[in-house]
Amino acid sequence: MKVETYEATVENGQNKLTDRVRLPEHARVYVVVPNGAEPTTFHIGSPRLAHPKDAADFVKEIAEEPTDAGP
Repeated sequence: MKVETYEATVENGQNKLTDRVRLPEHARVYVVVPNGAEPTTFHIGSPRLAHPKDAADFVKEIAEEPTDAGP
């Protein structure tokens, strides 16, 4: 595997190469962050009912249909 290294900065969430480099579309690249900087992580919690007693409104019902779909 051939490896080339280019310097880039992040601007508005996108990597901007400092050199005039054109990479092919869908090229596989690896991002190395110097100085051990960690990216910001986000946590999205699971939705919860405002009133747990309303959980009964979401109980599944099973309806069996006849196996013959004829007339």
